[in-house]
Amino acid sequence: MGLFLTILMDGLIYASWLFVVALGLTLIFGVLKILNIAHGSLYAIGAYVAASAVGWAAAWGFGGAWSLLALLLAAVLVAIVLAPLLERGLLRLFYGRDEVVLLLVTYALFLILEDATKLVWGANPYYVTEPYGLFGNIAIGPLFYVGYDIALIGLAAICGVAVWFGLNRTVSGKIVLAVIHNPEMSAGMGVNIGRVHWVAFTIGVFLAALGGAFTAPLISVQPGISVGVIIASFAVIIIGGLGSIEGAAIGALVVGLARATSVHLLPEAELFSIYLVMAAVLVWRPEGLFQRAVARKI
Repeated sequence: MGLFLTILMDGLIYASWLFVVALGLTLIFGVLKILNIAHGSLYAIGAYVAASAVGWAAAWGFGGAWSLLALLLAAVLVAIVLAPLLERGLLRLFYGRDEVVLLLVTYALFLILEDATKLVWGANPYYVTEPYGLFGNIAIGPLFYVGYDIALIGLAAICGVAVWFGLNRTVSGKIVLAVIHNPEMSAGMGVNIGRVHWVAFTIGVFLAALGGAFTAPLISVQPGISVGVIIASFAVIIIGGLGSIEGAAIGALVVGLARATSVHLLPEAELFSIYLVMAAVLVWRPEGLFQRAVARKI
C-alpha cells in the first residue's frame, strides 16, 4: 500500500507541472494549428526569469511569500514581452503554409531561443530555494511531502479549470471556438482573427512560462532543461489527443504515473516507459485517447 501511494503521489506531482506546460502547447495547436517546438524554450526562459526575479526580490528584502509573487510575475513578463514579438513578428508570416514549414520555423526558433538563453544567463546552473520551503511538510498517510509539491497540483487544477471555463463559458471563449471550427465564417462575421491568434498564443506562452517558473524551485535551472520538457509535453498531447484540454489532463496523468512507476520499480526504463505508453496508445487509438472531433473543441 505504501509503494502504491508513493507512485500515485509522485505521478500526480510530476503530472501537475507537466499539464500546465502541455495545456499551453495544446491551446496553441487548437487555435493556431501550430505544433510549437519552441514551447520548451519558453518554459526554460520562464524558469530563468523566475530564478532571477526571486534573487532580485531577496536582494531587495522581499522574501517569504513575495517569492511566490516573483514567480508569477516572471511568467507574466515572459508572456508580455515574447508573445507579441514571436507571434506578430514571425509566426503570422507563415500562417496558411504547410504544417512542415511551420514545424521547421518553430524548430529554428527553438534553436535561437536556446542560444539566446545561454547568452543572457550563461551555462552555470541557477537554484531557486526560497519558495520551496514556504508550505512546510504535509503528511499523506505514512508519507511526508513538501507542501510546495502538493501546491503544484492545485496550480494545475486552477489552470485547467480557468482555461476550460474561459473557452466554454465566456463570450470571448465562444469566439475562439468559432475561429477554431470555421475561421473563414468567423472572419466574414467581423471577428478579428489576428487578435484571436495573438491572445491564444500569449496565453499559451504564459502557461509555458508559468510551468517553468513554478518548477524552478524543484530543479537546477540550466541549459538543456527545455529538451526533456518539450518531448514529455508532446507525449502528453499525443496520448490525450491534439487540441484537447481533457486529453492533456489525462495524458499528463498517464505520463506522470508511467514515469513514477518505472522510477520506483524499474529505474533504468524511466525514459523508455513514456515512449512505450505513447506507442501503445497510438497503436490502439492513433488520434489519441480523445477523438479528433472532441479535440477540436479544445
